[in-house]
Amino acid sequence: MTKPPSKQSKSAPRQGKRVRGSTTGRPVMVLLDLIGRRWVLRILWELRDEPLNFRELQAACGGISPSVLNTRLAEMREALLVELKAEEGYTLTKMGRELLSQLTPLTVWSEKWAKTLG
Repeated sequence: MTKPPSKQSKSAPRQGKRVRGSTTGRPVMVLLDLIGRRWVLRILWELRDEPLNFRELQAACGGISPSVLNTRLAEMREALLVELKAEEGYTLTKMGRELLSQLTPLTVWSEKWAKTLG
């Protein structure tokens, strides 16, 4: 008999809990697990300038299914990166904006790296 998926697999990764690539759940590994999930970085990027409602965000992401978007938003809300404001829609929290700014140097480095690889 197949065991049903655990409830934990449908929630954001948590510090101190086992995550992909780590049995210890160190904060950096928890973060890498979360941002490594499909569509998370795209959602962060699309919310960089202004709040978007669900349909606007889905259209901005182009190709994301409603169920996956809903799951990712729930994970990102649980991780305190995104919040839902009734009148505005989904927006990045202060922590979400800070994360996005921390990824900028990585983007610069990756472009240099890509040129090196040819």
